[in-house]
Parts: sequence; structure tokens; C-alpha cells
Amino acid sequence: MRQLKGKVKETRKQKKERKLDNLSIQSKINTVVIPALGILFLCLVLFVYLKTRPAIIA
Repeated sequence: MRQLKGKVKETRKQKKERKLDNLSIQSKINTVVIPALGILFLCLVLFVYLKTRPAIIA
């Protein structure tokens, strides 16, 4: 038999597992990636603020 072109058809079980995996990845993005990016952004803002504020004359 010759090989058919195209990818193998997904079963219902595989489709369901793939959707559940995508949902878990989305929840990880909301709980891990976004807070980490927020912390990096705040560090950048704090660094720029500290480097550009006027010097205190004593």
C-alpha cells in the first residue's frame, strides 16, 4: 500500500487531551509568566527612576 499524503487524523480522545493541555498551559501563563514580566517591568522602571532623579545636594 502506498503512503497517503497529509497528516494522520486525530481521534476524539487525542483532541480532548490536546484541549486539556492547552487549558493547563493558559493557566500557567496567567500564574507564572505574567507576574514574572510584571516584576521585570517594575525593576526596569525603578532602575530608570533612580538613575534619572536629580542629585541631592548635601
